[in-house]
Parts: sequence; C-alpha cells; structure tokens
Amino acid sequence: MDYLAKTAAGWWRDFLIAAMFFTRLPLPSTHIDADEPPSLGAAARAFPLAGLLIGALGALALMIASKFGWHPVVAVLIALGAVALITGALHEDGLADVADGFGGGRDREGKLAIMRDSRIGSFGVMALIFSVGIRAGTLASFFGPGTAALALIAAHVLSRATLPAAMLWLAPARGDGLGAGAGRPDPDGALTGGILAVAIAFLTIGFGAGLAAAVAAAAAALIVGLIAQRQIGGQTGDVLGATQQAAETAAILGAAWVLG
Repeated sequence: MDYLAKTAAGWWRDFLIAAMFFTRLPLPSTHIDADEPPSLGAAARAFPLAGLLIGALGALALMIASKFGWHPVVAVLIALGAVALITGALHEDGLADVADGFGGGRDREGKLAIMRDSRIGSFGVMALIFSVGIRAGTLASFFGPGTAALALIAAHVLSRATLPAAMLWLAPARGDGLGAGAGRPDPDGALTGGILAVAIAFLTIGFGAGLAAAVAAAAAALIVGLIAQRQIGGQTGDVLGATQQAAETAAILGAAWVLG
C-alpha cells in the first residue's frame, strides 16, 4: 500500500507540474516542494495527461457549441479558441516565433534573435492561419461532433508525448531560455509517456485511427526536429511549441484519414 500511495503521489506531482506549465488553470500546488523548483523535464511522463486535460476541456467546448446547432466549423473554432485560452496560446506563440525566425533570419544568430522578438511577422501570421485552418477544417469534416471531440483529445495527448522525445534528441540551441531551463527528461519517463499517449489514443478513437494519428504525430515532430537542427542546431522553447502544434495537426489529419 505504501508503494502504491507513493507511486500515485509521484504521478500526481508530475501531472500538476506539467498541467501548471501547459495551462493557466488554477491548480493546487500540493505535492510540489516549494523549496525545490520543479523540473519540467522530470515530469515528462505526465505530459500526455496534461494533454488529456486540455483536450477534454476543448472537446467539452466543442460539444456544448454543437448543441446550439451552429455550423461544425464554428463549433470547432470555439473549441480551438477555448484551448488557446486554457493554454495561454503557449504553443501557438512558439509556432509563430519559429516561422518568423526560420523564415526571416539570415543566419543562426539572426534566427534566434527573431525568435526572441515578441512581435509577430508575416511568416508567423501565415503559420498560425494554416495551422488553425487545417485543424478546424479537418475536425469539422468528421462524422458528428462526438468523433471530432475524441479526435481532438487524442491529438492533444499524442502531441504532448512528442515533446520529451524532442527534448532528449535535440540539445538546447542556447544556454538560457525555456529549452535549456526545462532540463532533459529521463528516457524511461519519455518512453512511459509515449506508451501512455498511444494507449489513450487507442481508447478514444480506436486502434486504426489511433495508430495513424500516433505515426503522423511522430513524423511531424521528427520533421520539425530535423529542420530545427539544421536551422539553429537544436531546440528552444519555441521549437518545442512548434513541435506540439505540428504534431497536433498531423495527429488530427492521421485520425481523419481513417475515420473521415
């Protein structure tokens, strides 16, 4: 019983750390040592659970909006907007910064400087338009809001599970910032999170769609990682945000390939 209680407490602590970082929700700080700053990387196994929370709240917003009889695109956009409010558009900001930096910078230093600029440029705007547009259009094409809601949950779970792998694979591109400060996750924790995410995807959208979504998410994360390695020699917090956005979009497309 002591072992089970300790294990449960550890998972709860890691979930709180991940959820407190990925969302703006007023979560309790119990089981988190105030004298020792929590390591985001050390909580990597719980990233999919934070994605489950975010996706479930977005799915709830989608289902509520659909009850009003609005067009599926409107209901999906409301859900995506709700998720952006819950997360503070954390990953969307990373995607925009990466698009601006990689698209507008002349060299590595120039790209990193642009990514640190809080202003958004034309590349960032276009990246957000295409990201939101593809996700909204694809989710709206599902047969019924319930299927779209489940696909949204699976996409958020799978996309968060790609982040530990990216943090393990890519070294921080600079010595400060989120990418360096988060720390590198434990390989076992990253693997546990990945297995958990795939299992949740299977449970929510079925084996075939879950497998397609997982493969698509992993492929998208790999592509972003390869581009980041070539462009700036590693990862930053913005690169991790872009990875999540690319993986989420790809997961939705993968699920639609089977379910649509």
